[in-house]
Amino acid sequence: MDPRAATAVLDVLGYVVVLNLFVEYLPTVLTETFTLSLLTALLLKAILELVVAVKNGVKARYRKALTRTGKVVAAVGLWLVLVASKFVVLEAVDLVFGDRVSLGGFVPVTLLIVALMVTRAAARRLLSGTRPYAPLG
Repeated sequence: MDPRAATAVLDVLGYVVVLNLFVEYLPTVLTETFTLSLLTALLLKAILELVVAVKNGVKARYRKALTRTGKVVAAVGLWLVLVASKFVVLEAVDLVFGDRVSLGGFVPVTLLIVALMVTRAAARRLLSGTRPYAPLG
């Protein structure tokens, strides 16, 4: 299996677990069915990949900026990407799923995205730090 595909599958499975934990413990985060939570995890994966790509582009622009003004503009751009992404997630979920899925509001979705990004990083670390079929012992 292609390592990128394996990483994507692991991400989505991790996102499903995290999303369902949020559904269980935060009353404002709701999905009607497991199927909807799986589809929501797929949507979140797609959106967060786009957000990470945009964020990395802005970070590259920050590193390349030669003036203080350039760095400030890039830093403000990064802040805007990070804040706007939460609203993009909320609107996309509402547009696709309507009342059948609710991620709460800005604070719950921010906590959810942080948890998803930690899960994403852990999945990558897990995949890069292990060898398949390594002998035991």
